Amino acid sequence: MAEHRTMQRDALLDAARSLLSEGGTEALTFPALAERTGLARSSVYEYFRSRAAVVEELCAVDFPVWAAEVEAAMQRADTAEDKVEAYVRQQLELVGDRRHRAVVAISAGELDAGAREKIRAAHGGLIAMIVEALGELGQEQPRLAAMLLQGVVDAAVRRIELGAAEDPAAIADAAVSITLRGVTG
Repeated sequence: MAEHRTMQRDALLDAARSLLSEGGTEALTFPALAERTGLARSSVYEYFRSRAAVVEELCAVDFPVWAAEVEAAMQRADTAEDKVEAYVRQQLELVGDRRHRAVVAISAGELDAGAREKIRAAHGGLIAMIVEALGELGQEQPRLAAMLLQGVVDAAVRRIELGAAEDPAAIADAAVSITLRGVTG
């Protein structure tokens, strides 16, 4: 029975990922989850009390997975500069991944304070990974620099998500160039 519940919960999370990556937070509704999984709407409420609870669970499950992928890419890099490049490129490579798209699609304004705090903590963990490399590169305020660098990554993510005119590889190259060399190119 417990195994069956786990399978149903996983199916609901997978349906939530699809809905979020297809239509953003508006698409994530309990009727849509019920339809995608073939469960009764009342069954969806047995697993999750609200949309925010679904989102919170998705963040708890998916964010660590792709944070680990970013961390692994950074560990393969030799120099501080290469680590920064790996940090940027790996996040942008994950843009097409449904797990990443789902987490990105979640608009913080729709979440309760608990869910927002979890997302902030997860982002904080991601930013913490790059602080040391920025310190090695001579940044006097590496934590501030890390937050600003993440802002460049987030902007590049949005640009790729929009299906902008530029090729995703060109967007990644520009993001790396800006993070490593600033606006002087």
